[in-house]
Amino acid sequence: MDHLSPIGFKIQSQENFIEVIEKVFENGKPVNAGKRKYIVYSDDSGAEFWLQLNKKGEFIGGNPHFQGKSKRKVVLSSTITGFGNEMDGAFYCWAEPKEQGNPESGAYPFVFELPDFSLYKNIVLPQDIEIQLTAFAQEINYYKDEKEFADNQKSELKFATRSFIPSGLFTKDEKDEKEAAGMFSGVILDVEKRTNKLTGQEFYWMLVDTHGGEIDVVANIELLNKIPERSGIIQGYFWLTGKLLTQPVQKSKKGFFTKYFFKIN
Repeated sequence: MDHLSPIGFKIQSQENFIEVIEKVFENGKPVNAGKRKYIVYSDDSGAEFWLQLNKKGEFIGGNPHFQGKSKRKVVLSSTITGFGNEMDGAFYCWAEPKEQGNPESGAYPFVFELPDFSLYKNIVLPQDIEIQLTAFAQEINYYKDEKEFADNQKSELKFATRSFIPSGLFTKDEKDEKEAAGMFSGVILDVEKRTNKLTGQEFYWMLVDTHGGEIDVVANIELLNKIPERSGIIQGYFWLTGKLLTQPVQKSKKGFFTKYFFKIN
């Protein structure tokens, strides 16, 4: 999957990638994660890059993110690791839960990765929480209205203007790794062309209303077939990354709930 060009980090070569990483390191700010550390670059476009440093302070990897406007409620039910290194990870969750603490009361399950996963290694699950979710376009089509969207659906199965399929959960074997991916359609509430200040590259940002809540969508300009506008409809395949907007309940080393520890005592 292309996790970089949707927010203006289009990489041309290995040398170019190293150059971008060095700029991120020089312009980023440190975030401690236990004995490990993140170096985080962000700018006014919303583009972010989270470098990962191990216990020795050595670079081991990194993940992009986009800080957008979307907010949605989910129930986090489990963690998923093994994506790359010990600082990579994701949450398995359910969208729009109707009952607190009950994941299966939600509309559908999906997986999203986090650029700051190491900050939540001791999280208590299941847990209701508010998140900001960004979809990085891998394939995307734009339609100016519902009629054009409907006219372009040629198969017997017709998609609603607001639909979401957690395609990352569809694996050949139950033991296979679940992916932070989804196929969805939605209505554009807001759209802007933005510029990544570090690279000077432009990309599209859209706030999209889809089944289960709002999603920030980012896309490489070259990937879209038309210039997107408000009230238009998009449909495509996306990598999903998110952030927790509310402070979660976590266990301390002694097993207490850190969010409520001082209130109880």
